Amino acid sequence: MSTVYDFKAASLDGRETPLSDFSGKVLLVVNTASHCGFTPQYAGLEALYRKYKDRGFAVLGFPCNQFGAQEPGDAPEIAKFCSTKYDVTFPLFAKIEVNGAATHPLYAYLKTQAKGILDTEAIKWNFTKFLVDREGKVTARFAPNDKPEALEGDIEKLL
Repeated sequence: MSTVYDFKAASLDGRETPLSDFSGKVLLVVNTASHCGFTPQYAGLEALYRKYKDRGFAVLGFPCNQFGAQEPGDAPEIAKFCSTKYDVTFPLFAKIEVNGAATHPLYAYLKTQAKGILDTEAIKWNFTKFLVDREGKVTARFAPNDKPEALEGDIEKLL
């Protein structure tokens, strides 16, 4: 059976990154957007990252423009926005698709491991979150309106 660590993705600066680089860490994988009502969650995601990174936790952000075209920028624009507006230091990856024929393989896997409301696989909106344990197994899926700070208890249990 696969784990999250079996996948790779391009980082925001274009480097192919094996997710095995994060092996042994608890991960929160999130599809993000810079012009969304949930965009302020960047602050909460960054706070979680800073609080728990020394204990083996990382947030992985995957920009996506599939929902209301709310991530129209290119990689340098996304990087600038995230660093200047929210001081994001957690890893960001190149823009991907999370639904449809061009779904990134990581997201195809995540969606089968933790289904959404009414047992659906499709990602419904920006800032859907997947929590992954230290073995690379998906343990939970959280809706876009679930605030990052509300996930602390779930993260603590895996650390």
